[in-house]
Amino acid sequence: MYTSSSYEPTPQAPISSGFGALSTAREVLAGMDLRGQIAIVTGGHSGIGLKTTRALSAAGATVLVAARSPEQARSALAGIAGVEVDALDLMDPASIDAFAQRFLATGRPLHILIANAGIMAPPLVRDARGYESQFATNHLGHFQLTLRLWPALKQAGDARVVSLSSAGIRFSGVDFEDPNFEQREYEKWKAYGQSKSANALFAVGLDKRGHAHGVRAFSVHPGRIETELARFLSDQERAVGGVYKTTEQGAATSVWCATSPQLAGKGGVYCMDCDIAEFVSDFKLGDMGQQYTGVLPWAVDPGLAERLWMMSEDLTGVRFES
Repeated sequence: MYTSSSYEPTPQAPISSGFGALSTAREVLAGMDLRGQIAIVTGGHSGIGLKTTRALSAAGATVLVAARSPEQARSALAGIAGVEVDALDLMDPASIDAFAQRFLATGRPLHILIANAGIMAPPLVRDARGYESQFATNHLGHFQLTLRLWPALKQAGDARVVSLSSAGIRFSGVDFEDPNFEQREYEKWKAYGQSKSANALFAVGLDKRGHAHGVRAFSVHPGRIETELARFLSDQERAVGGVYKTTEQGAATSVWCATSPQLAGKGGVYCMDCDIAEFVSDFKLGDMGQQYTGVLPWAVDPGLAERLWMMSEDLTGVRFES
């Protein structure tokens, strides 16, 4: 198990940032100069990823969009200054390694990595390793990508990794005995919840490992947004109550975590509505209709984060080298 005597966890409690649920990505970045900074945004050509890319680019950052379909991404990003596109398939370990190798070969530091791409509630699909697609794409793919890009993150000296989680953590924590639904019946919402809880735990584990090198990590609930992520949902599932944000509002917490000086010296926390979220301890697991505002215990537990890290290294075959 990784240990660091100098690491002090950031309290999982709001800091009164001055922003809120209706803040937009551009408002969060107003007056900020990101010239000279390099960012990678997975899936940064659609939905909140596109708004994230636009906002970072408008603030002066060079943004590399990692996309499974580079042609589609280039079309969507046409006319946005300072944007590059490269191929990345998060379900294909060889594609992840090749993407990272191409970036590292440029010799550039990586100041911002936003693990934005993801899938939600599809039918059961497995990758070539037999891993369930949501866990493979949303968590394991970004885990491998981050570890492969670690030299560039460390080179930046002051880098941030933002892992997009979701209020879907309420459906399930990580099932360490059967993460890929080999022994239990597949249930798409439990699989989604597991992957989103893993996204949040990943930020906890990475922040502990990265802080000594100036690399801090955050997880984000962007809010309820109508995007292509919902393409597998029925009309009934889409109609479940809740307030929707615009994609510009949905991108705000990602860019706030990636850039805000309010988070200097902080990390490993779950954020929403452009602030650190409250810790919720009295939620009952699996109640799809239950309302809550904050983060649930199984998504930020340091012990579970370490257990997930070890399992992820075993499943991907990729080890963290500080």
